[in-house]
Amino acid sequence: MDINHLIAQRLRELRDARGLTLALLAERSGVSKSNISLIERGESSATATVLDKLSAALGVTVASLFEKPADDAPSPVARAEDQPVWTDPASGYVRRNLSPAMYSPIQLVEISFPAGQRVAYETSARDVDVHQQVWIIEGTMEVGVGGTSWTLNAGDCLAMRLDQPIAYHNPTGKPARYLVSLVSQAHKPPRREA
Repeated sequence: MDINHLIAQRLRELRDARGLTLALLAERSGVSKSNISLIERGESSATATVLDKLSAALGVTVASLFEKPADDAPSPVARAEDQPVWTDPASGYVRRNLSPAMYSPIQLVEISFPAGQRVAYETSARDVDVHQQVWIIEGTMEVGVGGTSWTLNAGDCLAMRLDQPIAYHNPTGKPARYLVSLVSQAHKPPRREA
């Protein structure tokens, strides 16, 4: 299945499962109704920023938009040739969803990030807590979380919570490659004081 059609199918499934109309998803995400419609028909390749807005409005991670439909008994193995690969049309960064179709609260994604490129995720509010770690395999990346920025080199690992704007920038003339690990947790009700 073509990656844009996979994203289209997942977006429709997630929107339908939450009982959201195109108009309501547009309102919640800040993405136009016509753009969402084009994405859901597989006629447009959304940018990473747009996918982040849509996933936040749906209460899932961006990685969830790349999940293939699960069989009755999903495999605990994700073969390399079956892992969905997507290229951001704006920056050219390539993401490979590594995680199997079998349910797990952990999602793994491998990113190849071109030299000199930048991607910014503006969303902060989510219906679930998402914790993420970024481990640099090769190259250098600048990662900004809220008002703080770190320069990460091969072997460095950064932990963060996806509750504020995040920007990724490769300041070098060489590509970078890194692993992203995500864990989603439902919000817990506030603790009552005695």
